Amino acid sequence: MLIGFDLLDRQILDRDGEPVGKVDDVELALDTDGTPYVAALLTGQQALGDRIGGGLGRWIADIARRLAPDRDRGPIRIPYDLVAELTSAVNLSVRREVLPDPPLETWLRDHLIARIPGATDAT
Repeated sequence: MLIGFDLLDRQILDRDGEPVGKVDDVELALDTDGTPYVAALLTGQQALGDRIGGGLGRWIADIARRLAPDRDRGPIRIPYDLVAELTSAVNLSVRREVLPDPPLETWLRDHLIARIPGATDAT
């Protein structure tokens, strides 16, 4: 597997095909033999900012950290063992509800979308 080609920037879908986010970075670990493997997929603005680097990347990551309720949490981490299938998207074996909500989406929902008249009326 080529991480940069097969994983990075791929859409992540839950088991029902609902979008979860994109793979912004990966977390590598070493097995007992010292062979690296993908331990987790990292998603969210903090992971993306850290991956971009430089001034723009620091700015993106800092904004994401400020919006996170637990600022020491780090990027959203999806263990690789939750990946069911790797196609043109990364398909997970779990539903979106069991994964943490991205801080930016939570902030936008609570402070912007919720203030739009009729936004809370589900159809």
